[in-house]
Amino acid sequence: MKGIINSLFSQRRRGRTVSLLIVTIAFIVLQAMVMSKSLSRLLISLLVPVCAYIVAAIGLNLNVGFSGELNLGQAGFMSIGAFTSVILSGILNANGISGIPVLILCIIAGAVMAAVIGWLISVPVLKLQGDYLAIVTLAFGQIIMSLINNLYCGIDAKGLHFAFVTNDIVLSEGGKMLISGPMGATGVSTVSTFTAGFILVVIALLVVYNLIDSRRGRAIMAARDNRIAAESIGISISGTKTLAFVVSSCLAGAAGALYALNYSSFVATKFDFNSSILLLVYVVLGGLGNMSGTIISTAVLVVLPEMLRFLQNYRMLIYAVVLIVIMLVSNNAFLKTKAEQLKKKLAAGKKGAAENV
Repeated sequence: MKGIINSLFSQRRRGRTVSLLIVTIAFIVLQAMVMSKSLSRLLISLLVPVCAYIVAAIGLNLNVGFSGELNLGQAGFMSIGAFTSVILSGILNANGISGIPVLILCIIAGAVMAAVIGWLISVPVLKLQGDYLAIVTLAFGQIIMSLINNLYCGIDAKGLHFAFVTNDIVLSEGGKMLISGPMGATGVSTVSTFTAGFILVVIALLVVYNLIDSRRGRAIMAARDNRIAAESIGISISGTKTLAFVVSSCLAGAAGALYALNYSSFVATKFDFNSSILLLVYVVLGGLGNMSGTIISTAVLVVLPEMLRFLQNYRMLIYAVVLIVIMLVSNNAFLKTKAEQLKKKLAAGKKGAAENV
């Protein structure tokens, strides 16, 4: 037992163990509160969206924190996963399939579609660096949002029908519009659950941590730290950055599918530039490369605006002030030094206790 605990909390596995413990404990506590009806309806309604944003932020942290590439198009990949899941769920429902199978298939489809699109655009995009890459990924997110905002899709006995810009779709009796341009997705079957969100978060953490601990993960970080040195020892810079970008896109697509199937209707503008910036804020605030911090910061910053809703016109002002204060505190050199000293004391205490045993 002692050996297992030491292995789980070793320097290599500590981050993974802490992240999984945080997620598991939070799930158990919140599920117990839901079962005992001690959680408000507002917070219950936020459980699935929080999970979706955590998954998307974990993917973005891989891209920004470990690969070192500034991606401002993560919300665009979420929208790809979201609207892919809407179309697929409409097809499955029309064929009499419902419930959990729909959710699983839609999450897989959303993740695969986002990964494929991510791979296609990574070829030209990842030749750029720094601010140029940020601008291009930002433009990509806006293009995706504009395209979906002008897309019409319906399903009837004859199959799927698509139209662009102008809705000239004529459905037969019993047909159903799935995507209605600026009105977004309508009549979506809501099958997402908090349990599914928890499982998806765990899968995202395992995928990212296993990638980071692998040979390819070390290559990704080597390319981030020193591009020239990495190339000199035979590391493919484009290959490592493409891998990180595609995995990040895949997780964002899965998150978008989970988010979409939690609402009966939503619009494409939900995944706009502001959503990408918020995801980046979650990652930066939690710490680049710190998955545990990303989980906590995402959960807090998604819930905080809703908790401040009673303040009406002042809630976003207070939210912005809280963000500024947290950023200043988290980047304070004195506090960072004290935190490092506390970590060393705790580590020394654990080592002494182990030796005494």
